[in-house]
Amino acid sequence: MLGDSDESGAADRAQRINARIDTTRPHPARVYDVFLGGKDNYPVDRAAAKAALAANPRGYLNVWHNRDFVRRAVSHLTTTLGISQFLDVGTGLPTAENVHEIAQRIAPHSRIVYVDNDPVVLAHARALLTSRPEGAADYLDADLRDAESILRNAGRTLDFDRPVALVLAAVLHFVEDEAAYDVVARLLGALAPGSYLILSHLTADLNPETGMKVAKSYADSGMTFVLRSKPEILRFVTDSGLELVEPGVVPVHHWRPDHRPWALSVHQTNDADLFDDLDDIEKITYRDINDVTDADINVYGLLARKS
Repeated sequence: MLGDSDESGAADRAQRINARIDTTRPHPARVYDVFLGGKDNYPVDRAAAKAALAANPRGYLNVWHNRDFVRRAVSHLTTTLGISQFLDVGTGLPTAENVHEIAQRIAPHSRIVYVDNDPVVLAHARALLTSRPEGAADYLDADLRDAESILRNAGRTLDFDRPVALVLAAVLHFVEDEAAYDVVARLLGALAPGSYLILSHLTADLNPETGMKVAKSYADSGMTFVLRSKPEILRFVTDSGLELVEPGVVPVHHWRPDHRPWALSVHQTNDADLFDDLDDIEKITYRDINDVTDADINVYGLLARKS
């Protein structure tokens, strides 16, 4: 049972977190949560998601397949390559198939550190990202651009003398050009040989018209948004001397697909009137992740190894 001082400290932390929540501007983690059918978002986030969906009505498939790419990459690293440490930066709000759930299902001793700078994510992560007793899961309140703080604090949970997988899933397109390259190089520079980079990134290469429309909708909502080409994405690998793992830089739905059903989908309702009354965001929870074509995806994914 908490003592008075503990309760007071928890209340103070909650108050500080709440004071940082800005409900007047959309936040990438909360917009992402909208597409995943989450409830931890605000009207401004739903408005940004609806604008993106208007620009690309099947854009939710980018979000779903990005998340599913991470599942497959983490599973591959844990099952095949014996990686049991993960640093997930820009983790977003907890939902089904979090990195620690994927890794610890295979290797219960796995250790994971999540990093995000949204206070809504902070509040939910501490409550929901619960590790198995054999392993560990921790959460850091930090900005991606502050590599030194991330590494210093992650070192409480991760052993940087052993390989670590750095997860940067759908986060770098919210960071300006040189700042993004610099911070990735600094993070990777601190990792031991045998470490890995899991990276996914929106691009205009694959379907330029829809990609540019979505980028504009996010920019109009006040968020930094940088679409990078395949050579620009590959630079995150080459700048740090990493080696790509097959199949290389590919659209996320083509990275070692296993065509598993989407964990967050629900069965189609038999009530046509009820379905018709749902808004466009609500309807996507009834869609099928495997109903996808190359024309739907604007996200590259890659896995690379540090020698």
